[in-house]
Amino acid sequence: MATLRNPRLIIPAIVLLVLGAGAFYRFAGASPEEDSALVATVKQDDLRVTVSTTGELRAREAVQVQGPAMAQVVNVYQTKISSIVPEGTEVEKGEVIAELDRGAVAAKLADVTLNLQKATAQYTSAQLDSALALAQAREDIRTADYALEEKKLAKEQSKYEAPTVQRQTEIDFERAQRQAAQARASYQTKLKQATAKMSEAAAERDRQANQLKVIQQVMDAFTVRAPSDGMVIYVREWNGRKKGVGSTWSPWDPTVATLPDLTQMESATYVNEVDVRKVAVGQKVRITLDSDPSKVLTGTVSSVANVGEQRPNQDSKVFEVKIVVAEADTTLRPGMTTANAIETAVIPNALYIPIEAVSADSGGSFVYKRDGGDLVKQQVVTGAMSDNEIVVLRGLEKGDQVLLAPPADAAGIRKSLLDGVQAAPPGKPTSPAEAPKPQATTPRGPAVRAEPAPAAKRP
Repeated sequence: MATLRNPRLIIPAIVLLVLGAGAFYRFAGASPEEDSALVATVKQDDLRVTVSTTGELRAREAVQVQGPAMAQVVNVYQTKISSIVPEGTEVEKGEVIAELDRGAVAAKLADVTLNLQKATAQYTSAQLDSALALAQAREDIRTADYALEEKKLAKEQSKYEAPTVQRQTEIDFERAQRQAAQARASYQTKLKQATAKMSEAAAERDRQANQLKVIQQVMDAFTVRAPSDGMVIYVREWNGRKKGVGSTWSPWDPTVATLPDLTQMESATYVNEVDVRKVAVGQKVRITLDSDPSKVLTGTVSSVANVGEQRPNQDSKVFEVKIVVAEADTTLRPGMTTANAIETAVIPNALYIPIEAVSADSGGSFVYKRDGGDLVKQQVVTGAMSDNEIVVLRGLEKGDQVLLAPPADAAGIRKSLLDGVQAAPPGKPTSPAEAPKPQATTPRGPAVRAEPAPAAKRP
């Protein structure tokens, strides 16, 4: 114990302990920093290449709940939704779903009501005028008949008078005949005039009455009722927002809500222009719900849009993709958010590692591989990749271990290059035909040429 208290012996002992710890970590296969890094093992299996998107469930078939179909007839071209039942409400046929603002149609109703009153008054006035005119015409006929009868009597009595008197009575009689005939003709003309005037007044009155009836029907239709039983789901406007209280309704977009068929669902999603070339109709899809990640559904791509579109809050163009859900599940609801993994390809018996393990260096792809107790910066040839994994065509074997991130001190690590390979940058697929054939093989894999690690600088 006395010997350990000697200061000249304590310092060499500490140095020996530090050197021993360094040697232990060296020969154990990693430095403390490397040992704490995440390590992945090269796997060999069928790799499924997928395109992951976020979608929204909706019904493939739905009953459209629409506002008044005759709004344009009464010159009502837009209005507001003043009230609507909450989305997801179960309704029965005939129940009220929404109320539209009646302000515009109420003004039309007041105008047409006033016009109908005027037309009715004009019709009554035409009736009275016609009655008076025809009564006067009938009185003129009777007066003419009496005058004709008097002239006839005068003519008969004038046969005993002088010839000039007889001629005068004949002239008076003929004049009375013409007046009587004219009175009857005038009556017929006035009767036709009265009929035409009455028809015109009646037509205007009926037109205003019909207009009033249509407006009343349109006003009644401003109370939107369910055409069948179902669950109320809001529809989206052109800007992507759902129609609700305060939204604009117009005859050109008459749908207020929908009653979907929940037995046939689909997920509507959007794929960016880079990945859409991989997606095709008929591809299988794995679907999960954000509300219940444990529930896994299957689906099939049913359609891929031919033309891209600019969605709100997105910089690049996207293409709409519809995915039919294979299972009929009563718990599925329109509007649920889905995570869709579209299987675009299957690479059989592929060697693959996590994408994070591949790094770029001077235009090539490299990984940090554990080689016994050392680390090697290994050049690799990469192929297709999925969301998380990338295929390794050359440079690694099944069971090799690679770091998911470069070590803290990567400058002094030995680099191992593949013969005759000018590898593509990570993420760019390289087909096996494009990869140069190895010139020789060793028990540990393709022939490589090793570059010595840089000499350590003297302190």
